[in-house]
Amino acid sequence: MNYKITVLRGDGIGPEVMEQGLKILQAAAEKYNFTVEISEALIGATAIDQTGNPLPDESIESCKKSDAVLLGAVGAPKYDNDPTAKVRPEQGLLKLRKSLGLFANIRPVTTYEILYDKSPIKTDRIKGVDFVVFRELTGGIYFGKKGKSEDGKTAYDTSDYSVEEIDRITRLAFDTALNRRKKVCLVDKANVLETSRLWRHTVDKIAQEPQYSEIELDKMFVDNAAMQLIQWPSQFDVILTENMFGDIITDEASVIPGSMGLLPSASVGEGLALFEPIHGSYPQAAGKNIANPFATILSVAMMLEHLKQNDAAKLIRKAVDKALHSGIVTEDISKDNPKSTTEVGDWVKEFITSD
Repeated sequence: MNYKITVLRGDGIGPEVMEQGLKILQAAAEKYNFTVEISEALIGATAIDQTGNPLPDESIESCKKSDAVLLGAVGAPKYDNDPTAKVRPEQGLLKLRKSLGLFANIRPVTTYEILYDKSPIKTDRIKGVDFVVFRELTGGIYFGKKGKSEDGKTAYDTSDYSVEEIDRITRLAFDTALNRRKKVCLVDKANVLETSRLWRHTVDKIAQEPQYSEIELDKMFVDNAAMQLIQWPSQFDVILTENMFGDIITDEASVIPGSMGLLPSASVGEGLALFEPIHGSYPQAAGKNIANPFATILSVAMMLEHLKQNDAAKLIRKAVDKALHSGIVTEDISKDNPKSTTEVGDWVKEFITSD
């Protein structure tokens, strides 16, 4: 089996963590007798610097011809720190999601016993944490009408949602929950927002369908959910939410395992899917060979699972777990005896090759 993969290395630490992910992908391909055909494309600040466009048409076309997409990271200080910039790296990311129809962002959050002491949250709170967040990705306030008055003294951003947009991600979340602990928590602000009330009405209706009769549906206002994620994160199984709320609470949830460099994610549509670490471009570490590549490596595992290469995905996860227990980690996890980005990637590759 041959898979066409478009690689968007992006900005900051993106290229160096991606290098490790591709190293592991190739090792897994050789071990499990499949091949990967890699196409490189531009996105983000790198794309702006080279073409003036944060997502050139050629990048979109390459992605559309692929079986899956791997993304490194997007963002650069010279744009982040310039409020007048009319073209920004993140515009490329939003355009990519819309162009590819990637309507659902899936972020698993799992804790590792070996890293309990690295989390800023007390150990007794994070034991056994294993949940996944389904964030709607192409609707809401990020994509609604926006504008500013002529005098520059007022501005607006409009949040729009349709039943169809809510329906399709709800079914994904419910189907996933059926293969987990059968619990779904809808996070919204239905006491204030009309869009949230539409979410509740639509989700409630789907929950009544016979195929979802086993689902235990809970609902939380986003402010309460943000608090409970820290107080009692192990209560959650599948969290379902809209775009902006999902953006915020997934970043909050990322601190639970002890390092943002451990968390992968998938953005899926009707067919094509994109896989990326949840961390940003971390420009301060770019080029220093110190960035944690595990999130990218685990994103490769998620991609292989999507491509039905389940044995390869399972072995990659096993390799990461073994590396953590063996102290093969970067400085964000161990300041006493840190390994470089390359050393971690080489160790995981060797584990996969020799297992």
